[in-house]
Amino acid sequence: MALLEKITRPADLRALTPDQLGRLAEEIRVFLIDHVSRTGGHLGPNLGVVELTLAMHRVFSSPEDPFIFDTGHQSYVHKILTGRQAGFEHLRQGGGLSGYPSRAESEHDWVENSHASTALSYGDGLAKAMQRREPEGSDRRVVALIGDGALTGGMAWEALNNIAGNRELPLVVVVNDNGRSYTPTVGGLANYLNHLRTNPKYEPVLDLVRRNVSRTPLVGQAAYEMLHGVKIGLKDILAPQGLFADLGLKYVGPIDGHDLGQVERALQQAKQYGGPVLVHCITQKGHGFQAAIDNEEDQFHSVGKINSETGEPLSTTTTETWTSAFSREMVGLGHRHDEVVAVTAAMLHPVGLAAFNAAFPDRTYDVGIAEQHAVTSAAGMAMGGLHPVVAVYATFLNRAFDQVLMDVALHRCGVTFVLDRAGVTGTDGASHNGMWDMSILQVVPGLHLTAPRDGQRLAEALETSVGIDEAPSVIRFSKEPLPEDIDAVRSVDGVDVLFESGPDQVLLVAYGQLVGAAMEVADLLAAEGIGVRVIDPVWALPVNPALIRLAGQHELVITVEDNGVVGGCGSRLSQELRQQGIDVRVREFGIPQHFLDHGSRDEVLTKIGLTKQQIARFAVEHVSANHMPQDPKQVSRLR
Repeated sequence: MALLEKITRPADLRALTPDQLGRLAEEIRVFLIDHVSRTGGHLGPNLGVVELTLAMHRVFSSPEDPFIFDTGHQSYVHKILTGRQAGFEHLRQGGGLSGYPSRAESEHDWVENSHASTALSYGDGLAKAMQRREPEGSDRRVVALIGDGALTGGMAWEALNNIAGNRELPLVVVVNDNGRSYTPTVGGLANYLNHLRTNPKYEPVLDLVRRNVSRTPLVGQAAYEMLHGVKIGLKDILAPQGLFADLGLKYVGPIDGHDLGQVERALQQAKQYGGPVLVHCITQKGHGFQAAIDNEEDQFHSVGKINSETGEPLSTTTTETWTSAFSREMVGLGHRHDEVVAVTAAMLHPVGLAAFNAAFPDRTYDVGIAEQHAVTSAAGMAMGGLHPVVAVYATFLNRAFDQVLMDVALHRCGVTFVLDRAGVTGTDGASHNGMWDMSILQVVPGLHLTAPRDGQRLAEALETSVGIDEAPSVIRFSKEPLPEDIDAVRSVDGVDVLFESGPDQVLLVAYGQLVGAAMEVADLLAAEGIGVRVIDPVWALPVNPALIRLAGQHELVITVEDNGVVGGCGSRLSQELRQQGIDVRVREFGIPQHFLDHGSRDEVLTKIGLTKQQIARFAVEHVSANHMPQDPKQVSRLR
């Protein structure tokens, strides 16, 4: 690592020779494989952008020239080159380096964009600000690297439409075209870019022009640069570029994104042009690590701890996950219900729809990174007599809230939304915690929502939801291992009673993954002689009148949810109780309404007070204050 150890800032790159740069690229790949294999993280995307990032930092001057990475998981090389090599020892761990750009870490990180297809809009706005505030003749540029499927998102094309309309905009768009997001990109745009990438006529003809024109004495290379414009004509014949040209964007490429010299020359040209330029670079996800390249599922898009040579996981588990349980149940649904179709947004494997796709390929729709389109398209499918199951990460449904509200619910469409990675997810940080969905969905009229507590309830929820034809339904679950089934001791008009002991003092109302924690709280309270009951509402929305009646029979109601505490299910229950004139103390336990730092799930839950000890302690203190002098020894046992 002789060269890499000397790179502490981007300016250190400019003195390196081409040979040294090649060696440095190799060292960076070794560094990435060595460190990410020990911590886990987004390996494949970063192996593919080594040369792109080196060239960007050699041509432009970060942070004066803002760099924006879309999506942000492609920023590891950028972090390495901006003085954060040591931080990779604790990548994505509590108190360590974020897996995404982080403004708290470095002035070189302008945007913490971990949701896709946003960089061009950020870039458009930053570049417009430069136009107004920079002195005339300034050579500052905004550089937006977009790829790993992000160009399939509709927001990116809204931005391109505006970028192309401003001929003086100081913006360079670098397209990292690796043909993939998690899996190979889909749709017309992907097919179009693939045509540019694979047309066998384009590069040989261009090489012929390069070799023959460059042989001319003295003026050969200059002539070739002058004739660079001939490429436009060649491309119109051999690989039509009308899409970008018709938008009015200056286009450079396609070029080999792993040829640092080519990339650097293209970026120099783009910088000198002055207006908005799109530089199209062809890269390979996982480049330099054969195990990643050979992994057809996602080319090591995101890995846990792995063997740095073979790519094999260092630990294996046979514990079933919520995702695998959903995957199995979806195939069964498909066999039982011909009208069921699956929809996802570039996440076929992560959300567990690969098995359904294998069984029913003509009933599976991957729309790319386009959640808004996915939801409204699903509304159209429902209008046509199908029942779509839209599966995405919980945090990504936020992007399509208006479509859920106005396109699905307003039209009373029977669409089921399955939200994976709900609640605290931890290591990916603030943007990936699924802590918003149960709050924002409270305001959708007619919506049905459930957070199953175990695999049996998940299967029942799916079967129920595909029978709901006149309203949206939502099923959310964690990324944690699937817990063992928790059977009800009895049911009260659809509300499951899971535990009861003693008088009606404390009612624990628990949702989803935290039902298990509520059961442990109940054990602690019962051991202290406190009357306690644990219930699972089964369906959180609409609020079951039986839940209201049960709550009114207790002295204290504690709600426990893996969701934002503001506007969540506990808050909704409190509101319903007030409207019914039921005077009972309600204490909502959930996620505080602020952006959470990355760390393990257990670390985050402890930090925010969402643990069995903290919940039990509150209950004991409340009961003690209302029934007897407080016994400090009793409370201390629950710390």
